[in-house]
Amino acid sequence: MTPAEVDALLPYCTTDRQRECLEACRDKSQVAAAKVIGIDRRVLDRQIQSIRKRAALQGYSPAHDMTRTVPDGYKVKGVSSYYNKDGNLTGQWVKSSADAERQAQMMAEWIDRLADDVKPLPEICAPKCADSELLAVIPMGDPHFGMYAWAEEAGEDFDLDIADRLQRAVIDRLVSLSPHAAECLLINLGDFFHADDSTNSTPASGHALDVDTRFDKIMQVAEDCMVYCIRRLLEKFETVHFWSMAGNHDPHCGSPLARILRAYFRDNPRVKIDVKPGKFNYMRFGKVLIGSTHGDMAKPQDLPLLMATDKAQDWGLSSFRYWYVGHVHHKTVKEHPGCIVETCRTLAPRDAWHAGMGYRAGRDMQLIVHHREFGETVRIRCDHSMVTI
Repeated sequence: MTPAEVDALLPYCTTDRQRECLEACRDKSQVAAAKVIGIDRRVLDRQIQSIRKRAALQGYSPAHDMTRTVPDGYKVKGVSSYYNKDGNLTGQWVKSSADAERQAQMMAEWIDRLADDVKPLPEICAPKCADSELLAVIPMGDPHFGMYAWAEEAGEDFDLDIADRLQRAVIDRLVSLSPHAAECLLINLGDFFHADDSTNSTPASGHALDVDTRFDKIMQVAEDCMVYCIRRLLEKFETVHFWSMAGNHDPHCGSPLARILRAYFRDNPRVKIDVKPGKFNYMRFGKVLIGSTHGDMAKPQDLPLLMATDKAQDWGLSSFRYWYVGHVHHKTVKEHPGCIVETCRTLAPRDAWHAGMGYRAGRDMQLIVHHREFGETVRIRCDHSMVTI
């Protein structure tokens, strides 16, 4: 990069790390700059790309005389430039508006910058045997980390520490009982976090929530717990996929959790962390097609048609199609033409509100084994009472 380009982009840096990366590129290629400051080339590339995107979205485009920019988080709707008779720019009017998509992107970039400083875990050895015909699917129904329940009021005690110990113990049991499938798909079905931020209320309705402790501590414990779970899965399965669906309790925190986990496991190529935004996710394994969503928006009866529309080619190549859904905290299985829709239980007990409303669903987590030619073949259920915490 030329010194002039570096100087022009410096105002769009938001962290010391970005400034360091940009300055290192002065009169150097990005490959050489990464070696000089001792970081991975991919990390430096992401930082420079983030700076350039921010500059462009704020209206910086010297080639078009666009130099009057807008604050980050806003987008340029239009630019009116005024020139004198000699063709020189004499004035500029910039029209802007709030950019919700960019604001979400800024959040993702902020998490990625934090994740760049995460020390990745060393590569974990693959298991000695793995059946390439099998896929193990583990839907995590609404874990609600950070929820508080008092037994006198709700029927059973629950807090962050209990959630952590229970989740680890259940994963241990499911892994120990599972066949040696080559692939495993771990799905956070949403509402992993009971609250999305420190306001301790639901984002859409503002309903007050019973929360155990400080928000930062909840994030830290949840992160450590999921690192443990994925490490355990890597000991049993050759490849581990992780999806994190957005819930109605945590529409913003699911994506940061996935991005932090991707940073921890970036030196483990057997881990595939999905960080794409959106309410739906799909995977085809041979003749098996799997879809997942939290369940707070699209109706269960509409999911088969959504799958057929979103993944028309995969639908045609598959014979066994399944949806795994959270949100309702109880188990239902409905077979539609060409597709089965299943809602999954949670390990968390009911809080005071759900207890008062009369909810009394069971509590478990399941591991479902799919054969690439024959669909579901084995189902292993772990009730919360089967483990000692």
